[in-house]
Amino acid sequence: MPFSSLGLSPALLRAVSDQAWPAPTPIQAAAIGPALRGCDLLASAQTGSGKTAAFALALLQQFEAALPQSQRRLRALVLVPTRELSTQVGEEIRQLAQHLPRALKVAIVFGGVSINPQMLRLRGGADIVVATPGRLLDLVQHNALSLSFVATLVLDEADRLLDLGFSEELSRILALLPARRQNLFFSATFPPAVQTLAKTLLHEPVRVEVAPAPQTQPDIEQRVIDVDAGQRTQLLRHLIVHNHWSRVLVFVATKHAAEMVADKLRKARINAEPFHGELSQGKRTQVLADFKASRLKVVIATDVAARGLDIAQLPVVVNFDLPRSALDYIHRIGRTGRAGEKGVALSFVSAATDAHWRLIEKRQGLSLAREQVAGFEPTTLSPAPAPAPEHDANSAPSGTGGIKGLRPSKKDKLRAAAARGQ
Repeated sequence: MPFSSLGLSPALLRAVSDQAWPAPTPIQAAAIGPALRGCDLLASAQTGSGKTAAFALALLQQFEAALPQSQRRLRALVLVPTRELSTQVGEEIRQLAQHLPRALKVAIVFGGVSINPQMLRLRGGADIVVATPGRLLDLVQHNALSLSFVATLVLDEADRLLDLGFSEELSRILALLPARRQNLFFSATFPPAVQTLAKTLLHEPVRVEVAPAPQTQPDIEQRVIDVDAGQRTQLLRHLIVHNHWSRVLVFVATKHAAEMVADKLRKARINAEPFHGELSQGKRTQVLADFKASRLKVVIATDVAARGLDIAQLPVVVNFDLPRSALDYIHRIGRTGRAGEKGVALSFVSAATDAHWRLIEKRQGLSLAREQVAGFEPTTLSPAPAPAPEHDANSAPSGTGGIKGLRPSKKDKLRAAAARGQ
């Protein structure tokens, strides 16, 4: 199916041609038509499947078909969970809009930087705003934006937006929007919280669920290495040097761990930088730019880097600390093996995190051989897996090793708030 069969205008087809996209991805082919008809949409597809272009092309086609406004009014709002994703989505919309007969103003707003320049850029209005929830509310409170005329709301990475801490902000935003509007929900996964919101907000939505075809599955070699917790940094250094890895994205649990591991690698003369929510936006932008340009070999990141970031030809991802959520395991390793490239995803497992890893395997349908690296063999053996006790369907499974259950603990809440860093 060519893009020309989707009902897109010549200007948008020219923009697609500029991107050298040969044909629509499955999510684009399935979602653009219903979105252009004005339907509410609940769309699910794996990371890297082209979800952004699916809703961007639909939004831009609607703008081109509408009559010119006497003044700019915000007509489309795209909510995203992270600063980096807001920039990535906004820039893609701008690229696709460049040949439209009427120039559109696309504003990208996020926290972590001064609000004043963003307020200045919003003078005279905007057609499309791509925003993180907290900064959007700040701008509304400063009277820099009005949501009264929003005709289309897009939730990108809807599952992450409904994580603890985003739910309250999202509720406040929804209360400010017109009751009559189109809603487009896009995400890689749809946990119960998203499904509940969809039932509340969406009117007879079209459900689009694109399962990854075998031939389009990311080519990621998944491996797991047993190692004592205290030896992980030395093992990481050994693997980087021994395997001559050009670039490595390493995931840790906290910003303190990111700083500490990066510092130790630098002392070993390995070019490494931390990446977490408490860094300034300028620093985060610089780290990503250097990493993408191969000026930086290793980035030690919290889960702020697990969603939406597109780093071309990234060969290796390492789970230094295991993700707290089994679903986040897929998002983390999805940073490698993109656009047809091969990738490697390594996970370090100690005796203390063995039960946690077994649950990730179970929930992701994995059964990976456990490896040991000569010179880094664990001295503390992992306990044998105990039979899973029977439990009520409404209770959290025992032995979760920190995987989120149905009710997050106080520690979970604090970690989630720190990881988001908005």
